[in-house]
Amino acid sequence: MPSALVTGAGRGLGLEIARRLAGRGHEVAVTDVEEAAASAAADQIGGRAWSFALDVTDAEACRTAASQVVERSGSLDVWVNNAGILFTGLAYEQPVDMHRRMLEVNAVGTMNGTLAAIERMRPGGHGHIINVISLAGLVTAPGIVGYSASKHAAIAFSLGTHGDLRRAGIKGIHISCVCPDGVWTPMVDVDDPDDALSFSGVMLMPEQVAERVEGLLDKPKPVLAIPAWRGRFARFFDNHPALTLRLTGIFMRDALRRQRAFKKRVEAGKWPPSSP
Repeated sequence: MPSALVTGAGRGLGLEIARRLAGRGHEVAVTDVEEAAASAAADQIGGRAWSFALDVTDAEACRTAASQVVERSGSLDVWVNNAGILFTGLAYEQPVDMHRRMLEVNAVGTMNGTLAAIERMRPGGHGHIINVISLAGLVTAPGIVGYSASKHAAIAFSLGTHGDLRRAGIKGIHISCVCPDGVWTPMVDVDDPDDALSFSGVMLMPEQVAERVEGLLDKPKPVLAIPAWRGRFARFFDNHPALTLRLTGIFMRDALRRQRAFKKRVEAGKWPPSSP
C-alpha cells in the first residue's frame, strides 16, 4: 500500500487532501502542530489514516516523521507540505518577528518537509512532494505581504530543488507547487479589509483544491494554478511591477467591494455551498 504524509492536516485544506489520498488507497499520516486536531482528523478519515503532532519548523522532527512513515509503511510515496500561517496588515506596521514567523512556517517549514521527504525517497528513486503555495506566491499581495514573501521563498526553493534533482539525474522524484486562489478555510477572514485580496477572484472550497492535488499524482507538473486563468493573471502583473503599483489602489478598492459582496452571501446563507 502506498503511503503519504500531509502537514497541517488537522482541518481545512490539509484535511481534505489527506481524505483524498486515503480514498485513493494511501496509508496517510495526518500531522498537525496540534496533536488533538491531527488525531481527530485521522479518526474522521478512518481506514488506515494515523496521526501524530509535527512542528514543521523543526527540521529534525520532519526527518523523524519521514522515518516513521517508512518504518510503518515500508516507503514514503507522497509528502504534502500544507502547513501555513497568515498575519494580515500593513507590512511596515507589523513587527519583524511576525514576518519572521511566517517565513519560519511557510517557507522554512516547506524546506524542512521537502528535504526530509527527498532523503527518504532517494533510495527508492521515486516519490512526489506537493507544496501548497498560493497565488500570493506568484505576485505581490498588499495586506498579506509577509505571507506573500514567504510563499515566494517556498516556490523558489521548490522549483530550484526540482531542478537540482533533475541535474543529478534523479527523474523519479517530482515536486509540484499548488497555487490556488482564495480557499474557504479559517485562514481567510471576510471581515478583515487587509485580507480583501483573498476575495478578489475565485473563492474555492477545500474539496475542489484537494481534487486537483490528487490529479497531480497521475500527471505531475511543476506549478498548478487554480484556476489556471488566475495564474496567468498573477504572472502578467508580476512581470509588470510598475503597472501593478500604479493600479494597486484600483485593485484594492475592487477587492474590498468583492469582499463586502461575499460577506452578504455568507450572511444570507448562500455560502458556503451545501454538500450534495
